[in-house]
Amino acid sequence: MEGFIQYTFNQKSEAEIENAARTFANSMANRRSIRDFSDRAVPKETIELLLNVANNAPSGANKQPWTFCAVQSGEIKKQIRTAAQLEEYQNYHGRMGEEWLQDLEPLGTTWQKPFLEIAPWLVIIFKKVYEIGSEGEKNKNYYVSESVGIAAGFLITAIHQAGLVTLTHTPSPMNFLQSILQRPVNEKPFLLLPVGYPADGALVPDIQKKTADQNTIWF
Repeated sequence: MEGFIQYTFNQKSEAEIENAARTFANSMANRRSIRDFSDRAVPKETIELLLNVANNAPSGANKQPWTFCAVQSGEIKKQIRTAAQLEEYQNYHGRMGEEWLQDLEPLGTTWQKPFLEIAPWLVIIFKKVYEIGSEGEKNKNYYVSESVGIAAGFLITAIHQAGLVTLTHTPSPMNFLQSILQRPVNEKPFLLLPVGYPADGALVPDIQKKTADQNTIWF
C-alpha cells in the first residue's frame, strides 16, 4: 500500500515474552522519585539518547506536539530554582489547603528545591497547544496532553532503565519556565524532570503503592 512500509516484528516465544515482561516489571518496581541529587556529570550524549526515546512516543495524528528543553547551564538552572521556589513558597504558605499539605507530609516535601541547581540536567517538557505555520497561522494539534503525557512516560522509563534517576516536578504555576526558556506563545510548560545520579545516602519516603490488583478490573 502506498505510503506504508512493512513492520518488522521480532517474534518471541511465550516464555521469552513472560520473562521479558517479568524482568521489566521488577526493574520498574524499583523506580523511585529522587529529591536528593548528586552533582556528578552526565554526558550530553546520554541525554540525547534518552530524549530520542521520548521523541519516538506515539502522538495524535503523529503531530509530536512537544518540545524538550535540556538545561545544563548553571545560570539558567539558578534562574529556574529561584522562580520555582517563589511559586512554591506561596503554595506552601496559603495556596494549598490543609488537606493537600497533610497529603504531602509523608513525602517530606517543602517549598525549597535545591535539586533544581544540583542535578546536572533539567529537562523541561513543553506541550504545543497548536502549531504556528510559515505565515503565522494556527494549525491544529490533536490529543495534546495525552500525547505529551505518553512522551513523558517514555522519558521517565528510559531514565530509569539507563541507570539514572529523576523526579516529576510541577511547580504551579509554571509560566516562568516559558519566560526563562524563551518559548513561543503556542508552547506551555508541562513537566520538569531533573536528571542525574542520586546523592550518596539519598533517602526516599517509606510509602507503599496500591497493588495492580487494587487498580485493575478484569472482564
